Amino acid sequence: MNARSAVELAEEIKSGERSPVSLVDEVLARIGERNERTNAYVTVIEKSAREAALRAEAAVESGETLGPLHGVPLALKDLYAHKEGVRTTFGATPFADHTADADAIITERLEAAGAIVVGKTNTPEFGHKPRTDNELVGPTGTPFAPDRIAGGSSGGSAAALADGLAAIATGSDVGGSLRVPASCCHVASLKPSFGLVPDASGTDTFSSHTPTGVVGPMARTVEDLAVMLDVLVGQDDRDPFSVPAPNVDYSEALDTPARELSVAHSPDLDMFTIEESVTDAVEDAVDALADAGATVDEVTVDGPEKGELNHAFSLQATAKFATVARNVEAEFGVDLMADDCEVSDSLQATIAMGQGHEAVEHNAQNAVRTAMYEAIEAAIGDHDALVCPTLAVPPFPLAEPDPTEIAGEPANGTLTDWSLPWVFNVTGHPVVSVPAGLTDDGLPVGMQIVGNRYTEQRLLAVAGAFERVNPWIDTYPDGG
Repeated sequence: MNARSAVELAEEIKSGERSPVSLVDEVLARIGERNERTNAYVTVIEKSAREAALRAEAAVESGETLGPLHGVPLALKDLYAHKEGVRTTFGATPFADHTADADAIITERLEAAGAIVVGKTNTPEFGHKPRTDNELVGPTGTPFAPDRIAGGSSGGSAAALADGLAAIATGSDVGGSLRVPASCCHVASLKPSFGLVPDASGTDTFSSHTPTGVVGPMARTVEDLAVMLDVLVGQDDRDPFSVPAPNVDYSEALDTPARELSVAHSPDLDMFTIEESVTDAVEDAVDALADAGATVDEVTVDGPEKGELNHAFSLQATAKFATVARNVEAEFGVDLMADDCEVSDSLQATIAMGQGHEAVEHNAQNAVRTAMYEAIEAAIGDHDALVCPTLAVPPFPLAEPDPTEIAGEPANGTLTDWSLPWVFNVTGHPVVSVPAGLTDDGLPVGMQIVGNRYTEQRLLAVAGAFERVNPWIDTYPDGG
């Protein structure tokens, strides 16, 4: 796609400068040539994509009203973004041949806007860990260094974007799954406010009754994120927690001058150890915002002790996956905890941890969540956003375990030491993650832009102001 944004591609298609058929053919050919490098896709739907491209071309030729993403190739995460009749594996071997019997809301809305689904992207089993690896198809690596993690659990979508195998993609996020891979693959993602983007999950539409997990957009530019969000927001009766679309044009927010923006900066949320290369990249990004005219103030985050917060997150997240296991057995008759079930030990260990929690203990963690929410609110204060690193480390090798040392300090080898996004799943704040820069070794570094609930337009304004002075779309490897 030659470093073109989705918005540019759609405009070229509408003007007749580019054919949706040739664009889809180009992307499918690139998938065939390059997918083996990163293992981004689990399933490619060539026939369906080409049929949709022919319909898209006919719509252009007949002068029909076209959606904002008309003809744009879309990758769907192989988890909650179902497409009717297409294989949906959840990253799990027992579902290797499972097909979806209906479209997800997020799929319906993106296709209604004209996007063309080209395939389903890799994810760990039911999205349970921050690296994309499973027993079914193996690991996904970042296109910047395919032997290093693409992050997870939306790693396949992020890798597809960075390698030019899709123009836009979907992801979901329980503990950073939209933002960890965005950082590892040098793309942008948005974890929306709870209820803003509707989602209905199988037999349990009340599973999202606390703002831990959401679905959201991933893209190569901030403008593409904004257009996707414009398409995705709005109440849907299938999701009892969805909210009406706000009276906001997210794309218009991108025109906000940097001088009108105010940003709070926390280098480490006052609880993480950060590698120097990451700190340097994020500080350079913050300096670029300041040089562009934004007001930047360094702030402290006076939240609960990290171990206490970690416990609250672990309890909430593992309980969620224990609930997923219960729902999978009820809906599909598959016992993920059975000795002969072909799933990973890590998934079963996560489920087992969640099954051991009592309801009162689970609900008691809301006091810790509240304390952290208030700390983030205080840090944001009168600013438009709080910025901080996305990860404490650059992408590490696929063959290695999670880091046990960060910047010379011992770490526990768990997500909560090397990844900062989970904090905002605890609190429910919306977050945009953007590429901050590359290390001297050419590895991606991400920056989170965090705001009050339902202030996505301000977060996108900050992200857009940064992108104007530090564009990254021409940094993807091999013409991505």
